[in-house]
Amino acid sequence: MTDDVLIYADTERSPAMRHEIPIAIGDPFLYVEREGRRVVLTNTLERDRLARAVPEVELVLTDEVGRDELIAAGLPGYEIALEVCARLCARLELRTAAVPPELPVALADRLRADGIELRPDDELFEGRRRVKTGAELAGVRRAQHAAEAGMRAAAALLREADAGGGELRHGGETLTSERVREAIRDACARAGAPAPADIIVARADTVSGGHDPGSGPLAPDVAVTIDLWPRDEESGCWADMTRTFVVGEPNAATVEMHRLSMEALERTTAEVRPGVTGVALYDIACDVFEAAGHPTQRTKAPDEALTEGFFFSLGHGVGLDVHEAPLLGRTGHEPLVAGDVLALEPGTSRAGDSARVEDLLLVTDDGAEVLTDYPYGLTP
Repeated sequence: MTDDVLIYADTERSPAMRHEIPIAIGDPFLYVEREGRRVVLTNTLERDRLARAVPEVELVLTDEVGRDELIAAGLPGYEIALEVCARLCARLELRTAAVPPELPVALADRLRADGIELRPDDELFEGRRRVKTGAELAGVRRAQHAAEAGMRAAAALLREADAGGGELRHGGETLTSERVREAIRDACARAGAPAPADIIVARADTVSGGHDPGSGPLAPDVAVTIDLWPRDEESGCWADMTRTFVVGEPNAATVEMHRLSMEALERTTAEVRPGVTGVALYDIACDVFEAAGHPTQRTKAPDEALTEGFFFSLGHGVGLDVHEAPLLGRTGHEPLVAGDVLALEPGTSRAGDSARVEDLLLVTDDGAEVLTDYPYGLTP
């Protein structure tokens, strides 16, 4: 017998809740699936737009489960929120439920006190989101278009920059990671998909390919990695893309690393289809880098912390979370399914040089559609 389902969260921060209730609601609320019924506990402020967005979902107001009584009894607000959830679960005769691992401990304790068995199941909730709905896929496409607008804005600043004194200058001022990041975020926001403050604009000689966003002046003849992930405002869905640029003359190491990254991207993209596992795609990328003498997670010693070469996974799923299932690395044993959206991001680094590229793909019935439409060249 399949477990019933319980989620308590808002839709801005919880992909699990946003998948079920596809509108932006900033305050947490209760969603329950009980023997085929879908029920939301809400209030009069949210009722009408919930009714429009998910007409098939039953709406129960907190007033209907004794909220006024609890207020009159003098309970604080946080206890009232727990109690009305418990009362709805009792009304639904909920006995066992699968829940996201991030379910608040206070609510879990309250419901377990009533004898309800709660089973955290990350795999279940990740799996429910693997095949994107039409609205989610449209949101991913809009976010990807915004990402490309952001990358164009960054490339324009780099292309227009002058080299002088070991730094890039634009409009008479030093061109910094911060200034390029601001231009990217402005462009993404104008396209309806704002990007976070920690998107990456990083010099290869100061950041070796990790998640450091980069800072300070940019330089001629030095690779700059730009990795951006905007979120579509309407759907809450993300995109993810990376390019590497050099203003001036790239050195031989950068050129070779970029060539390897492109080879890994092309070879893995060609193999994406339903049934292939994430680890199989990762192995293809590792083959490319290892053949050129670059270390990978496959070649490192056990317990070694690898900090250069292809030291990360090939990528991940993208949707209502920017990093979600399926994983494209050593733990990626789940077969791909039509409807998955994947970020493939091979790259490598060594001794102050690095290069990385990243595309977004939709897994189709017989292969993949590349959603990213942007050149790969090192020249911005």
